[in-house]
Amino acid sequence: MAHNTYIRFFRELTNDKVALVGGKNASLGEMFNRLMPQGINVPDGFATTADAYWLFLDENNLREPLTTLLASLDQQEFTNLPEVGTQARALLAGAHLPAAVAAEIRQAYKELSAEYTHATQVAVRSSATAEDLPTASFAGQHDSFLNVRGEEAVLQACQKCYVSLFNDRAIKYRIQNGFEHLRVALSVGVQTMVRSDLASAGVAFTIEPETGHDNLIYLTGSWGLGENVVQGAVNPDEFYLFKPALRDGHRALVTKKLGDKAKTMHYGQRPDGSTGIHNTDTPSDKRATFVLSDAEAEQLGRWCLQIEEHYGMPMDIEWAKDGLTNVLYIVQARPETIHHGTKALRLHEYHLTERGPVLATGKAVGQQIVTGVARLIASPSEGHRLQPGEILVTDITSPDWNAVLRKASVIVTNKGGRTSHAAIVARELGLSAVVGTLDATEKIKDGQQITVSCAEGDEGQIFEGQLAWQEIDLDLASVPEPHTKALLILADPGRALQLARYPSQGVGLMRMEFVVSNTIRVHPMALVAYGALQDEQARQEIDALTANYDNKPEYFIDHLAQAIGFVAAAFFPREVIVRLSDFKTNEYANLLGGKQFEPTEENPMLGFRGASRYYSPQYREGFRLECEALKRVRLGMGLTNVKVMVPFCRTVAEGRKVVALMEEFGLKRGESGLEVYVMAEIPSNVLLAQEFAQVFDGFSIGSNDLTQLTLGIDRDSAIISELFDERNEAVLQLLAQVIRTAKVCGRPIGLCGQAPSDYPEFAQFLVEQGISSISFTPDGLLKGLANMVQAEQALANKHPEPEAQLGQPQPA
Repeated sequence: MAHNTYIRFFRELTNDKVALVGGKNASLGEMFNRLMPQGINVPDGFATTADAYWLFLDENNLREPLTTLLASLDQQEFTNLPEVGTQARALLAGAHLPAAVAAEIRQAYKELSAEYTHATQVAVRSSATAEDLPTASFAGQHDSFLNVRGEEAVLQACQKCYVSLFNDRAIKYRIQNGFEHLRVALSVGVQTMVRSDLASAGVAFTIEPETGHDNLIYLTGSWGLGENVVQGAVNPDEFYLFKPALRDGHRALVTKKLGDKAKTMHYGQRPDGSTGIHNTDTPSDKRATFVLSDAEAEQLGRWCLQIEEHYGMPMDIEWAKDGLTNVLYIVQARPETIHHGTKALRLHEYHLTERGPVLATGKAVGQQIVTGVARLIASPSEGHRLQPGEILVTDITSPDWNAVLRKASVIVTNKGGRTSHAAIVARELGLSAVVGTLDATEKIKDGQQITVSCAEGDEGQIFEGQLAWQEIDLDLASVPEPHTKALLILADPGRALQLARYPSQGVGLMRMEFVVSNTIRVHPMALVAYGALQDEQARQEIDALTANYDNKPEYFIDHLAQAIGFVAAAFFPREVIVRLSDFKTNEYANLLGGKQFEPTEENPMLGFRGASRYYSPQYREGFRLECEALKRVRLGMGLTNVKVMVPFCRTVAEGRKVVALMEEFGLKRGESGLEVYVMAEIPSNVLLAQEFAQVFDGFSIGSNDLTQLTLGIDRDSAIISELFDERNEAVLQLLAQVIRTAKVCGRPIGLCGQAPSDYPEFAQFLVEQGISSISFTPDGLLKGLANMVQAEQALANKHPEPEAQLGQPQPA
C-alpha cells in the first residue's frame, strides 16, 4: 500500500522515532523490530503520529480556545482545575477526527485483522511526547482502552485518548514539570490484544525496585488483565530471578512469594450485550496457585535481561500471557526512572527502641519509621481532610491521587504490591509506604496516633501509638576500609537487599535457624517420616503448609533454598558463609511435629547438637534436606559464592564423618569451588586446630560458645553472667593460639560476635593476631569498622610493614 502520512506500523518504528509517536510506541516498535528476532514475543500493532494530533487540533480550530481556557487556570492552588479540565475535554470530545487520519486508522486496523476471520480485539493506548523534550515521561497520566473491536470502536477509542491529554492530572503534571500544553502531542498505539483476561499478566523491573539492586530481576503478576497489578488493586505473586544465572543457563528463580490476588479483571457481557471489563473475586484455588510456572518465570526473566541489555539501562516492563494460546508476550517496556543512574553513597538507618500493639502489616516500601496522625481517606475528593505530615490510610490509590499523596508523610493501603501506584509514587517522593495490608482501613481509626515502621526488611508494620526510635546516618563515601575483611552476621533473609548495600565484603555467618523457625516451621524429620507422625494437630498444620508440594520433604528443601539463594544473590559475588542448623534439642522440639523426634536433655547446650546430630540415624535424613537445599543453590542456581560451615564439631573424626556425609548427599568439598568451614567454638577445636585444618577449608570463631566453654559459664544465668567476658585472659590465649595455627596451616580464620564492635581493645587484639575477617551484626558494623581501622593503624605504627599483609592468613 502507499506510504501512510498519519500512522506507522510497529515494523516501521524504532527508538529514534520518539518525537513522532512518543516513547511508549517507539519502544514497542523497537522491540518488535529488534527483539522479536531474538525470540521475544511482542504483539503487532500500529501508532498514530504526532502530525495526526496536530491536524486534529487544526481542523477543529482547537488551539485558540484551548490556549484561552488554560490561561484561566489557577496555577498555584489549582482551585479551578476540575472546571477547566472538564471544559477542555469537552472541546476535544465534541470535535471530529480528520478524514485522512480516520481513513488511515481504518486501513491499518483492517491489515492488522487480516490474519483473523473476524475483526481483531485491540488495546488502544496513549503515548505522549513533547516537541522540545521527546524523552519526557508522561507515564500514568493518560488513558488506555482494552478489548476494543471493530473500526468504529477503534476510532472512538483513539479520540478518547486525545481527550485524555487534558485529564486533570495530566494538565497539572505538565505545569509542575514545565511543559507547554500545546507543545505536547499525543500518539495512539493500537496493539493486538493479548487475552490475559483468561490467564495472567503483570509487571517486571530489571533491577529490584526497592533498593535498586541490579543482581536481580523482579517479576510480579496476578490473574486476569494486568491493570490490577499496574493500579495496585491486588497483592500479586512475586518472583526474583538472578541475572548471572540467566546468562549462564542455571536455575535463575531464587525465590518467589505467593500473593493473595483477591480480584481477577476480565471481559464480560453488559446487560446491553456490549463487552465490558469486570473485576470479580478470584476463586480460592487460583488464589493459592502461582500465576506463572517456574519455567515461565525463567523465560520472562531471560526476556527482561535481553531487553535491559538491548536498551543498556534498567527497564520497567509489562508482560501478559494469552489464555487462548498459553503464549507469553511483552506488551510494553520503558526506562526505570527511580534508581537508574543513582548510586547511594548515604544510608539513613532507623531502629525501633520500643514496640507496641501491631495494628496491621504489609509490604514495606522505603526504610523509614514515621509517627503521626492517621487520616482515613476514601477518595481524592476528600484530599482536603489530609493535613501535611499526616499518615494517609486508604484502600487503593491511582494517578488521580497524586496531589493528595504529596501531603502525606507515609502512605498505607489495603491493596497493592511493590509495583502498585502507591509504591511507585512513595519512591518518587522519598516516602515510605506499607502496601497490601488487606485491612488497614478497618484496624486503624481516623485521627489515631500510629507509628509506621519500614525499617525491618520485607514487612512493614503499623503500631498503635507513638513509639521511640533511633536514627543513624551512614555516609558510605566516608566509611573507613580496613585491610582485615569486614563481614556481616545475617539472620533474616528479608533484610538481604538492604544489608547488601552496607560496606561489607560479604556474610560471615548466615544463620539457618531463622529460616527454619520463622518460614518453614516444621521439624525436618516430621516431613521425612510424615507417615509415622502421631500428632494429629501437627499433621493438619503440616498439610496446610505443604499443600502446594507433591512431597513433604520438598517443602523444606524449596523454602530453605529460596532463602539462602536470595541472600547469596543479593551479595553476589561476595562470599556468604551459611552455617548448617545449630538448634538444640529443646528448640527443635518446638517445631511442628518436633517433640516426637527429639530426646529430652538436662543440658541441651552440651547435648545432641551440631555435627554429632548430622550423621546420627535420628537426624541423618533431616540433614539430607539441608544438603539438598544447599546443593540446589550452589549447583542449580550457580551461586558458588556460598560456603558451608559446620557448627559444634567436637572431634576431628566427627568432622571427617560430616564432610563424607555431605559428599554422599551431593556437596563435595572442592567441587565447583565448595569450601567447608568449621566453627572454632570448643576448646578441642583450638587444641587440635592443625588436625581440623586437614579436614576443613577455614575456621570461624564462635566467641560466645568458646567463652562459655572455656570459663564454664552459662551466660544466660543471671547469677554469674557478669563473669562472662570474651576479654578474659584464658579466652584470649585460646584465640591467639587458634589464629596462629590457622595462619601456619594457610587457612582463613574469622570471628563472629559483638565484642569487636563493643570493645576497641578486643578488635585491636584480633588484628594484632592477624585474623582474616571479623563478622558484625548490622547495627555494630560501622563501629566495628572504625575499631578495625584504628587497630590496624596502631599496629602499623608499632611494626612498620606493608599494609597489604594485615589480616591475611599466611600459607603453610
